[in-house]
Amino acid sequence: MQTIENVTAWEVLDGRGDPTVQVTVTTSDGARGTALVPSGRSTGRHEAQEVRDGDASWHRGRGVRNHLEAVAPQLRQALCGQPLDLRTVDQRLIALDGTPNKSRLGANVTAGVSLAVAKTAAAAAGEPLYRFLNPYARRLPVPQMNLINGGRHAFNETPVQEFIILPVGANRFREALEWTMRTYHVLSRLVEERYGRHALNTGDEGGLTPDVRRVDEGLDLLREAVLKAGIDKGTRYGLDMAATHLYRPDDNRYMLDQAYARDELFSLYQELIATHRVISIEDPVQEDDLEGLALLTGKLQCQFVGDDLFVTNPERVNAAVRMGAGNALLWKFNQIGTISEAWDAAQLAKSHGYEIVVSERSGDTEDPAIADLAVALEASQIKTGSPVRGERTAKYNRLLNIEYELGENACYAGERLQELYG
Repeated sequence: MQTIENVTAWEVLDGRGDPTVQVTVTTSDGARGTALVPSGRSTGRHEAQEVRDGDASWHRGRGVRNHLEAVAPQLRQALCGQPLDLRTVDQRLIALDGTPNKSRLGANVTAGVSLAVAKTAAAAAGEPLYRFLNPYARRLPVPQMNLINGGRHAFNETPVQEFIILPVGANRFREALEWTMRTYHVLSRLVEERYGRHALNTGDEGGLTPDVRRVDEGLDLLREAVLKAGIDKGTRYGLDMAATHLYRPDDNRYMLDQAYARDELFSLYQELIATHRVISIEDPVQEDDLEGLALLTGKLQCQFVGDDLFVTNPERVNAAVRMGAGNALLWKFNQIGTISEAWDAAQLAKSHGYEIVVSERSGDTEDPAIADLAVALEASQIKTGSPVRGERTAKYNRLLNIEYELGENACYAGERLQELYG
């Protein structure tokens, strides 16, 4: 096994123009891997913590250069000369940080080092990352394509964070991607006609930004675009409610087009599932309401995805499993801070029948690694934004390349979702 010779980390920019961390790991035999770390805006309070400089004179206090200069020597001391083994490195990072939420080194730093080590190990083995992590992987995920952005991801009056199409009826990933692009262009024309040219501005994840006040209004708009694109039969719909940001703790209600008590919100979901072919709802309740999520999961036939509720944390996933809360994990490796911990969260969820939805962050980068990670995890879905910006298309293009590499061995996960949710 090769040993780590050097670890370097420096400040670069993410897709929002904010600073983020880039890490390169090299080995004694010349293998090299570089990782860029994404950053979220709609974050849950249970996530592992980023560390930033807070210097108002540099990138509005969002910089990381001073922090990286401070921790880089510690990283080199802890890791240089160590075997190039991902789980061993991750354990050393956890021990070096010494906090329950990565708040000393920062999850932005530990996630960067962890991913860089994984890439370096794959390079040393002469394998693509997905095959290095899982030699038997061959399934391409269904893209959860969030074509309309709202909530924390856009400067509009749309309370719902994401309106999503899922091309479950496609035969291959490349066909699914063509379907979504066809729909996006039709939707763009509809949005311009009805909401004005300003609504063609994109949110953090590349979706259009019309002022959609009601949930059914957004879903009707997507359905019309899908019908005109000619892919209605094979398309289903999803929502990211990001309900924590809709929740008003003073009166225990959720603010959409009106204030909803939890039971009223559940009735709304029931109607949308029945009338709008919604098969996936992410964070349908606020981040501390696992009990409500369990009630909802037992009541309705739908994929209920935990993001802020689970934060890719094995402990929170385990708590959800015990309660029967949710049936899908939104998987973001920087929410927990290392690839190993995130991998364990996914395996725990899968062992209890949960689906895995690998996800980008709103402040993502051109690093395509989550495409490989989605295939390696055999995730049934990936959510990486509308395919109209470079940090988004990087992931889709990587998945196209993986499908090409796999050739006839490649399969597509759409059939599984149709079996589960129709």
